[in-house]
Amino acid sequence: MLSIIIPAHDEAPVIGATLDAVIAATRGNHAGVEVIVVDDASTDATAAIAEARGARVVRVGVRHIAGARNAGAAAASGDRLLFVDADTLVSRDVVAAAMRALDAGAVGGGTAVRFMRPLPLHVRVLESASIVAFRIFGVTPGCFIFCTRAAFTAAGGFDEGLYVAEDVALGRALARQGRVAILREPVVTSARKLRTYSLGEKLRFSLRFMLSPRRSARSRDALPLWYGPRRHEKPVRTPSRE
Repeated sequence: MLSIIIPAHDEAPVIGATLDAVIAATRGNHAGVEVIVVDDASTDATAAIAEARGARVVRVGVRHIAGARNAGAAAASGDRLLFVDADTLVSRDVVAAAMRALDAGAVGGGTAVRFMRPLPLHVRVLESASIVAFRIFGVTPGCFIFCTRAAFTAAGGFDEGLYVAEDVALGRALARQGRVAILREPVVTSARKLRTYSLGEKLRFSLRFMLSPRRSARSRDALPLWYGPRRHEKPVRTPSRE
């Protein structure tokens, strides 16, 4: 059985599309699929939207991505776990590829990540470079991580001492348990952090993180891009034809 775990904090504008994609990607899976949304202290309709689409909602109040994912794994009943971010769209191809990788003996893995368009040229270049780098270095991006429950348990789950890069740490821990597969089939994730934060904000955060990466990764207050007030993109209005 496959348990799909989606951590979410104030994700009402995007969680519906994510769940619709998950449902479409797993329709007809005869091994069994459960979808768990971990509602981490949301103040909006995230939980109601998830329940309306048939997801099981687990409520926590930790404001911590690693803790929310671990809570979802603890509540899951599947022997295979798939962690998907609330702003990420999966396809039938990528879910099937992940299951084939586990069937072939991998203990877990990740996949290529593309951002929702439109994007400026320099971001598209960085996106393509990161996909190659992830494959070379075996990086498991947090928006799509899959593994067996046995490997997840042996790896100790997500490191709750980290507020960021916990996905990379889990990938390394999984690699100590066996083979980690980085798929070629991509998922598509939101570029809202690139668009809703100014260049100055991103530069200030990057500089602060580079000066003290270990300390920053273990401090919620040092990570406003992840733990500041949720910023969603405003919906695009189509011009009236009247």
